[in-house]
This record gives sequence, C-alpha cells and structure tokens, in this order.
Amino acid sequence: MPRQHYFFKPIPPRAMFPYDITEAEQRLMDEHARYFDQQFAAGKLLLYGLYGPVLAKSGAFGLAVLEVETEKEARKFGDNDPTVKAGLNRFEIHSMRVTSARAKRS
Repeated sequence: MPRQHYFFKPIPPRAMFPYDITEAEQRLMDEHARYFDQQFAAGKLLLYGLYGPVLAKSGAFGLAVLEVETEKEARKFGDNDPTVKAGLNRFEIHSMRVTSARAKRS
C-alpha cells in the first residue's frame, strides 16, 4: 500500500501559550520534541516544525507532515504525543497530497 500524507496540527491549550509557558509545560514540550525526533528517524514524519510554533494571529500552533500507511496510524501518532497524552495539547489531522519534498539536511 502506498504511504499517505497528513497535515498534522498540534494545538496548544491557549493562544498565548508560547509566551506564557510554565516550567511543567516546557518539560512536556521537551518530551514532545524527543517524540517527534524519534518519529522522524523512524520515517513517520516527512516534515515538522520542531523548534518553534507557527505564530498565527489567531493563536500559535505546531505543524508536521506525516507519512504513514493509514489515517488510523496518523491518529495513533497524535494520540501518542506526550503533550496530548498529558492533556496539554490536542491535534487535528487533514489528508493532503505531497507532490514534492526535500529531505532534512544535517
């Protein structure tokens, strides 16, 4: 089965989250970063914005492009994010077509 792509949008608990993050939330975000690094190494992530949120006027959010077999696997990816498990973040996924991609550079 060909791999499918999903836009993955982690949604923080409040619009000002990156500006008023607590120490406990920062520790969870550090776990989130390690989880995303592991998933990137495992080939589940095609692209992700690890070192900074998207600072939209309506409120900050994260982003990633998943490369997985099924939507169920994409949802499992989100459910296993440490920040989601802890109730800090929630997420949305949207099917997408990736027509071109560039690999991570060291």
